Amino acid sequence: MTLPASARPDVQALQASLIREVANAGMGRTDVLAFWFGESDQPTPRFIREAAMASLDQGETFYSQNLGRPYLRDAIAGYLSDLHHTAVAPDRVAAVGSGVSGLMIAAQMLLSPGDRVVAVTPLLPNIVEIPKILGAEVVRVPLTAANGKWSLDLDRLLEALTPDTRLAIINSPNNPTGWTIEDSEVDIVLAHCRRHGIWVLSDDVYERLVHEPSRRSAPSFLRRYEAGDRIISVNSFSKAWSMTGWRIGWLASPETLSNDLTKVIEYNTSCILEPIQRAATAALTEGEPTVAKLRTELTATRKLLVDELTRIPGVVVPDAGGAMYVFFRIEGFADTLGLAKRLVEEAGLGLAPGGAFGPEGDGWLRWCHAVDPAKLREGVGRLRTFLDHLPSGRSI
Repeated sequence: MTLPASARPDVQALQASLIREVANAGMGRTDVLAFWFGESDQPTPRFIREAAMASLDQGETFYSQNLGRPYLRDAIAGYLSDLHHTAVAPDRVAAVGSGVSGLMIAAQMLLSPGDRVVAVTPLLPNIVEIPKILGAEVVRVPLTAANGKWSLDLDRLLEALTPDTRLAIINSPNNPTGWTIEDSEVDIVLAHCRRHGIWVLSDDVYERLVHEPSRRSAPSFLRRYEAGDRIISVNSFSKAWSMTGWRIGWLASPETLSNDLTKVIEYNTSCILEPIQRAATAALTEGEPTVAKLRTELTATRKLLVDELTRIPGVVVPDAGGAMYVFFRIEGFADTLGLAKRLVEEAGLGLAPGGAFGPEGDGWLRWCHAVDPAKLREGVGRLRTFLDHLPSGRSI
C-alpha cells in the first residue's frame, strides 16, 4: 500500500490565509485599489535605504552572529530603554528575520505538544496558528465591541488563564481591531501570570502607532519587566519605520534564554543579512521624526476613513486606540469573505475579510488606512457605489 505524500496532520489542519485568498484574486489588476495588507503605501525612508546601500557597497555580505550584530543589539536595547524608561540590556535582545519569525522562534522556545495557549482575539492568523504547528492547544478570548469601542473582558481572560496555561499572547495595539490595552489591565494580567508562572508573549509590533498624542507608545508589559519574569516582547521594523519588505524584527526576553535562543535561531534562519541590520540600526538611531510623521498621518487618515464610512447607512465602526486599521461591519452582511471577493471583482476594492482573523471576525472587514487620503476617498466611493447598486436587503 502506498501512503500519500502529505504533511503531518497538525500542518494540514492549519487555516490558510483568507487575506491572501482575497488578495490573490486581485493582485496584478491595475484597476484594484488594495487596502488588504497592513503596510504603508510609501517606500522605506531614504536614509534607511542609504544605510543598506552603503553596506552593500562595502561588501558586507557575509554571515553574522545568530543574535544580530552587537551594534544593532545595542541600538535596540538603547531604544527600548529610552522608550519604556527601564533598563534593557543588550544581552536580552535578539535580532530576528521579521516579527513573524520572532513569533515562531518564541513559540519553539516555550511550547511542547499539548501545551495550553490563551490568546486575545481576533488576531493575525500567524499568531494563533504558529502554536498549532507545534501541537499546542489555543484558547481564544474574544474582544467585544461595546459602547462604541473595542474592549477586553478582563474577567473572562483571567478565567481562561488557568494555572496549567503555558503561554498568554496579547497583541496591543491589536491587528485587526486597533484595540489597545490599558495600563491597569497590563498590571492585572501580569500579576495573575506571575502568580501562576504563565509566560506572556507580547506582540508589540504596533506599540508606537497609538492615536493618543501624549503617549510615545502603548501600555507595555516590557516596561514592567523584573528579573525572573516570564515576558517575551516581539517587535518588528515593518510598521513604524515602513520596512515591511525588509523582514527584520527583534525579541526582548529574559537573559536566561539567550544561549537557547542562539541555537533556535541558528536552526531557523542562522542570521540576518548585514545591510538589513545596518538599515535597521539607522531606523532606530535616526528615525524618530519618521515615526512621529507616520503617527500624525495615521491619526488623520483614520479620522477621514471613519468619517466617510459612517456616512454610509448601516456601517458600524467601533473606536480604537492604535494600529493602522479600521475594523468595521456593514449591517446585513455575515459572509464577509464572500463580500470581500465581490468587492474585488465588481468594485475594484481590496479589503481583508474579518474571518481571516478568526471566527470573532466573521461579519467584519479590515481596511488599512496607511495610505494617501485621496486613495481612501476613492475607495469609500467605490464601496458606496457597490452598495447602492445591490438589491434591497443587502444580502449576498
